[in-house]
Amino acid sequence: MAGTLKLISGPAYLANAVADIYTPPASTIYTVIRHIHIANVVGSQVTFTLYKGATGGSTGGTELFKSYVVAAGSSYDYYCNMKMLSTDFLTGLASATSSLTITVIGEQHVV
Repeated sequence: MAGTLKLISGPAYLANAVADIYTPPASTIYTVIRHIHIANVVGSQVTFTLYKGATGGSTGGTELFKSYVVAAGSSYDYYCNMKMLSTDFLTGLASATSSLTITVIGEQHVV
């Protein structure tokens, strides 16, 4: 059964301190993240780190990307099939505030 295609998060700036990007909606819904788009909107390179884990999480070993460089005026696209349960949060940060925007697209399914 197909899920409902949704804009899961963003577009929004990544903060320079770890923050939730995706928060699970309910225990009766799971999400499959299909695409993460990160755009650098400034004139210098910026790095980002993304985690899958607890809310506000930045625990070592839960990194999806660690200090990944996005060149000035460039973007990065990650295509995936990442299932997110009601206990999974997507969190992250950038090396500089108001420099990277993140957009997350996926599907939501009722359990």
